Amino acid sequence: MAILAVAAVYLTVLPVAGGFGAAPSAPSDEPAAPAAKPTPATPAASSSGDAAAKHAKRTACLKDAKAKKLVGAAKNSFLKTCMSAP
Repeated sequence: MAILAVAAVYLTVLPVAGGFGAAPSAPSDEPAAPAAKPTPATPAASSSGDAAAKHAKRTACLKDAKAKKLVGAAKNSFLKTCMSAP
């Protein structure tokens, strides 16, 4: 019975308490801040392209190593040479 009483109180108070948070704030007399100018492409953007290319290269090298059934030191050596190749 106590749980039902707590639930009834909770469900009664919840909509009232929620109404206070949704009240609109008073408008300010200050003008809105101007929008920031878009910045040109940064080096970080180009490095993500480099990272994608590096990942694609590594994935291709790993597929080749798997096709050749290389394991252990032979696989590591193959990957190093494959990744360093242009």
